[in-house]
Amino acid sequence: MTLDERLTQVFPSPRQLAHQQTEFYSFIHFTVNAFTDREWGDGTEDPAIFNPEKLDAEQWARAIKAAGMRGMILTAKHHDGFCLWQTKYTKHSVSSSPFRGGRGDVVREASDACRKYGLKFGVYLSPWDRNSPLYGQGEAYDDYFCAQLTELLTQYGEIFSVWFDGACGEGPNGKRQVYDWKRYYAVVRKYQPGACISVCGPDVRWCGNEAGYTRDAEWSVVPRRMWDTEKIAAKSQQSDDAAFRLRKVSASDGDLGSREILKDEEDLVWFAAEVNTSIRPGWFWHASENDKVRPLGDMMHIYYNSVGGNATFLLNIPPTSEGLLHENDVKRLEEIGAELEKAFRVNLLPYAELTSTPAEEGHEALYARTDDYATYFRAANGTNTAELTAEWKEPVHVGNVVLKENILLSQRVERFAVDVRKDGAFEEVYRGTVVGYKRIVPLGGIETTALRVRILDARTEPTLSFFAVYEAQD
Repeated sequence: MTLDERLTQVFPSPRQLAHQQTEFYSFIHFTVNAFTDREWGDGTEDPAIFNPEKLDAEQWARAIKAAGMRGMILTAKHHDGFCLWQTKYTKHSVSSSPFRGGRGDVVREASDACRKYGLKFGVYLSPWDRNSPLYGQGEAYDDYFCAQLTELLTQYGEIFSVWFDGACGEGPNGKRQVYDWKRYYAVVRKYQPGACISVCGPDVRWCGNEAGYTRDAEWSVVPRRMWDTEKIAAKSQQSDDAAFRLRKVSASDGDLGSREILKDEEDLVWFAAEVNTSIRPGWFWHASENDKVRPLGDMMHIYYNSVGGNATFLLNIPPTSEGLLHENDVKRLEEIGAELEKAFRVNLLPYAELTSTPAEEGHEALYARTDDYATYFRAANGTNTAELTAEWKEPVHVGNVVLKENILLSQRVERFAVDVRKDGAFEEVYRGTVVGYKRIVPLGGIETTALRVRILDARTEPTLSFFAVYEAQD
């Protein structure tokens, strides 16, 4: 088997495909930190301080949906160990707080709001618990953690994402815990087989930073060693962020999956990237940051380079101590949604004549017009290049080009270019590397009567499940 044949035998699981199709979704960081003005709690906080008197999870859901997001991941328990649901395993939770008279359940309210507004729901559960006396006692803490994980996975309906980070510090007894990741994963697979396990898990990888940066070439086919649970377990007892730093050694490298990088790798997996960042400087709400919400241009840049660069985009929006998203955050989310709706409102390709270089029978260029893996363009057998050309009778103004490979047949494209016709001849206006699940090519309103996509190199016959040309809007 040749190198290219081996590289194209790796595919996403159904849960991984569903996760990539979620594209843009939210993080909700909420705990006692909203009342202490801290980023990390230490586990000694009095539950009595937690009383978000105006908490409205439906307001969260409406704002998230307005931005064009498709899901919400709630921090059910952060490092401070305070639980946002009625857990049976600790009193350090909402049951000991004045919230809803001690009978509140933020996880329930958030999950119900997601169902009502058609959003997917996920949970973050920190493995580091700075309150639990069991932390650092090995199996006893693993029992506790798995019991709480089971509560979250069995009481709140379908979960699309279980988000684990690698934070590992001392507990109240001064000891560290070696996490039994394989056991945690087994609990998720048992109760929520459709959920992706993200970051410290086998399904979705961290892009390598929390600033929203992505690589020029974001590969989904990478070495399995990038999520070696035994290495993470060994490192996690050495420092607070050891597991993250272990990931960063590999996950932040510039090239994770080119032919050159993978030529000596025998064990490969599908491990697509997630870009996570916050709409504010911090992950939790601080009144001092109300005027520091990221500009719209910054948000759109991250979107284009994450969702439009073969990754997903997880954007954090932290509720205030009242339990509401701040009006400045809500306004920015509405602006994001309006900008996305405008940018991808009119697909010009249905009005164009579409031709291509030779294609496999039944997979000609016309099959790339619909965003569906059941129909797709595929180059003729034995070729690793292709060209697709769209021509219009009258000049059009192109805002964005969207390309999507049929990733059910793996990730194949290595290099591509986009040309537009100017003065009767084609001129290259963009050159890129990978396509993968989705690539957005911004062209800024360029005027033309014809646009051509050239796939310059692919690992085997290139595919396109979707090809769209969006009209630039004033």
